[in-house]
Amino acid sequence: MELAAKLRERQENNRPIRVGVIGCGQMGSGLSHAIDNITGMCVSAIADVIVDRGIQTFERIGFERDDIRVVRSLGEAVDSIRQSKVVVTEDAVLLTAIPEIDANVEATGVTEVGARVAYGSIMNRKPIVMLNAETDVTIGYYLNVLARKTGALYTVASGDEPGVLKMLYEQATLMGFKVICLGKGKNNPLNTSITPEECVDEARSKGMNPKMLCSFIDGTKTMVEMAAVANATGLTPDVPGMHGPKVDLHDLVREFVPKADSGILSGAGRVDYSTGKIAPGVFAVVHTDDRFIQQEMKFITHWDGPYYLQFRPYHLCDLETPQSIAEAVLLNEVTVTAETTSAEVVCTAKRDLKTGEKVDGIGGADWYGVIYQFDEARRKKAIPIGIAGGGIVKKPIRKGEILSADNFSPDTTTFVYRLRALQDSLVEFDAGRLSIDAKELSI
Repeated sequence: MELAAKLRERQENNRPIRVGVIGCGQMGSGLSHAIDNITGMCVSAIADVIVDRGIQTFERIGFERDDIRVVRSLGEAVDSIRQSKVVVTEDAVLLTAIPEIDANVEATGVTEVGARVAYGSIMNRKPIVMLNAETDVTIGYYLNVLARKTGALYTVASGDEPGVLKMLYEQATLMGFKVICLGKGKNNPLNTSITPEECVDEARSKGMNPKMLCSFIDGTKTMVEMAAVANATGLTPDVPGMHGPKVDLHDLVREFVPKADSGILSGAGRVDYSTGKIAPGVFAVVHTDDRFIQQEMKFITHWDGPYYLQFRPYHLCDLETPQSIAEAVLLNEVTVTAETTSAEVVCTAKRDLKTGEKVDGIGGADWYGVIYQFDEARRKKAIPIGIAGGGIVKKPIRKGEILSADNFSPDTTTFVYRLRALQDSLVEFDAGRLSIDAKELSI
């Protein structure tokens, strides 16, 4: 039975999929509105540090104020939902324990919150859908292993670049093509020195948080998205930071191929991006040696090959996330998740950092993210972006230098740091070949 039919059946039986949304900024509020228009699905709870944002989102959807309950305990939340009310809370982790909620969506972009919500959802056997790729590239491999060992489900959402590119990857593989490169368009020029203060006016005009916009412009977000793709597929960045040339649509299939065929890549199986006019599109460059398939592709696409372009001119972010929710709840299927540790996004100083300074997190004025092959980042003892915020500089770090264990101390008291330590242990002992009991994976 197709998903839409299954959702209609749930609606007819008065059993809509009840969703909890954590983070009610641009993405979370957009998702809430999208779900409100879907038969068989509804938002039952919103968590946000600013409670009024959750209240306003429910009011814009059409709820009367009397039908919205602000809660602080599990009992209050359960009672309210059973009375056909919707709930808002400051406590993100609370949503992971509400029995009436069928799935949670994490949309804060904050790795500490993402870690706590994902872990709580998994331990409560509740599907968790991540609109928080920053958390995924930091501890997604651990969370995926933990979810499978405990019978839960962890997935990154459809609609963001990782989910859409995984779809192109699967499609190409199932047609017998070899994937040469998966990539995306970056919709603003790269400026690795940008600060949130410089982004305020543009962010206000776009209804964005300045730090979020800063993370887009300084390239961190692009690095994160493509690292999530790499870890889901086993592909790797060709060079630190990827190439990122300014290439428009029709030249993608000429540029993102191996050097032996006049391209820029050292080999097949890479992730990259372009600053040409292709955003918000995503692409796959694929290859076949099969002469018959080449002839068929010539007839169908009018392209000579042996390299071909698969291009999707859009990704619809939070608006496509309900598909991941439905697949998770109704089919127990993931959209995209970290199957490997192919790539790491590490911190690189935006400015000279002095001994004793405490650094900001993602989208701040202190560092930006750069994607590396995982093994290279590990050799350099580089600091993953998800555990850097609040850490202390041990030795002077020059602008453009990587933050590493030699010059920087992360805040070891955070929950995301503890989960990252568990992930590092899994990698160290090769989780793919060991039989690990679920109790060993949990805190």
